[in-house]
Amino acid sequence: MLIGVPKEIKNHEYRIGLTPAGVRELVANGHQIMIQQQGGEAVGLNNELYLAAGAEIVSEAAEIFARAELLIKVKEPQPQECKMLRPEQTLFTYLHLAPDPKQTKLLVDSGATCIAYETVTDDAHTLPLLAPMSEVAGRMAIQEAAVCLEKSHDGSGVLLGGVPGVEPGNVVVIGGGVVGLNAARMAVGLGANVTILDRSLSRLKQIDEMFDGRIHTLYSTADTIESQLKTADAVIGAVLIPGAAAPKLITRAMLKLMKKGSVLVDVAIDQGGCFETSKATTHTDPTYIVDGIIHYCVANMPGGVARTSTFALTNATLPFVLELANKESRQALLDNEHLRNGLNVYKGMITVEAVAKSLGYNYVDSINALRQGDLKATA
Repeated sequence: MLIGVPKEIKNHEYRIGLTPAGVRELVANGHQIMIQQQGGEAVGLNNELYLAAGAEIVSEAAEIFARAELLIKVKEPQPQECKMLRPEQTLFTYLHLAPDPKQTKLLVDSGATCIAYETVTDDAHTLPLLAPMSEVAGRMAIQEAAVCLEKSHDGSGVLLGGVPGVEPGNVVVIGGGVVGLNAARMAVGLGANVTILDRSLSRLKQIDEMFDGRIHTLYSTADTIESQLKTADAVIGAVLIPGAAAPKLITRAMLKLMKKGSVLVDVAIDQGGCFETSKATTHTDPTYIVDGIIHYCVANMPGGVARTSTFALTNATLPFVLELANKESRQALLDNEHLRNGLNVYKGMITVEAVAKSLGYNYVDSINALRQGDLKATA
């Protein structure tokens, strides 16, 4: 199979979808790989490394989109990339379609097979391709919150870890999943007072045991959120409903409960954000202020630590890339339920119920979509 890896073009996105080690594995399995020139340069993966691994270096993204059967990316395709997709191609990347009607329509119109990293599952009922970036984003959330709290960034001037004789800062994490757990670890490591809110009592018990009582755990309700906002210096939004738009857990009216110069970090922004006042920002201009509260809502947070993120992501995606290439996409999707759960768009059909419901499309079960698509192809 001919596999193409274009250079990412989203604002301050330096990650790349395959490392030279991944290229070498795919070449050993009989596949051809095209890498866009200097696609990995920003993370220390230069053209020579890819050439040595057996890849072809291509100068323009248009050539990759014109020739490749399987396209491997990191972030969702931008409009100009969507318009280059063809019905016979498979795209494998993060998509986050529920809050993005424009991208969804372009992918539907393309007729391509579009598989989203964030909805691929595993035997443990987790999201193995979302997890590594969730780990990175959770850890970065505290790092970025700490910087935003500095007075030079319009923050309240609180040091999260405090010093002897001075109270540490208060961190509230809404959501006890991978993002929330990693945010809590970083905040505890800094010495902050940490509270995690979640609606799973079993998860709260697990977290309590994991941290040996060093953090507070609370069942998440509107009341508990409001009570925690009154003393919070930093709030990390870490909620996830796989494939669906994030629920709005903090309204604008609630901001008046917070101390001026406090920080909201919305890690759920890729799925539309979990704060009513959230809007996607970039690494170029990461924050804005609403009612005296700093909002950090960067939509590709892990891109800020692109080298770490590239290796963490490609370690997880490579086995699935190999399966798609070795079996060809349709057969791989039929054979592997977990990979099939990643199928979001197939030949103009939406195959994730939450996406269809959010954006007003007809939902087609992935198995039925694959069968219908096959019938269309043979008609």
